Amino acid sequence: MLVITELLLFIATALTYLRCFKTEEGWSAEVGLGALRYFTLLSNLFSAFTALATALTLLRGPVPFSLWLCRYVSVASVTVTLLTVLFFLGPALGYKSQLTGVNLFFHFLLPLLAIAVFCFFERFYPLTFPLSLFGIVPVAVYGLVYLYKVVYAPPEKRWEDFYGFDKNGKWQIAFLAMHAGAALVCVLLWLLCRLS
Repeated sequence: MLVITELLLFIATALTYLRCFKTEEGWSAEVGLGALRYFTLLSNLFSAFTALATALTLLRGPVPFSLWLCRYVSVASVTVTLLTVLFFLGPALGYKSQLTGVNLFFHFLLPLLAIAVFCFFERFYPLTFPLSLFGIVPVAVYGLVYLYKVVYAPPEKRWEDFYGFDKNGKWQIAFLAMHAGAALVCVLLWLLCRLS
């Protein structure tokens, strides 16, 4: 049953990502690949591929610690996505835009499924508090990339501030808040695993 669930998570993510290539004019590789700028998509793809790797490994034997830890880190990253939408992007941009179409899957349904599967069924190793803090890594890495591309990159290579983290030039506050939020996510997942 776990293998099937992991495979469904991967397939659902892949099919949802394919929809990112579709525009009103047809299919566009540029649009689909351009979506890889978003933490939302990257975190969901990370979760999907670790789910696939877990499923394939389970067919042969036990899941190694390194894969399980990667699986946890990917789940922490989609939890950041989910909570950022619920408590920041939703109020700022409107929940309708954040929870319809592909966003409903990437922002809510797929992260929720990943969290449930990991916390309740992927108990291959104990999630200690120190290990839980590895969940900050995706936010730390993406945060540095986003900071460079939005604030410091040459104008012709910059991204628009699509998350609004540099609003009024106060990127420092958003940068610290996202890392603090990621740390809180780690604590919440650690507690949830202890309770489940």
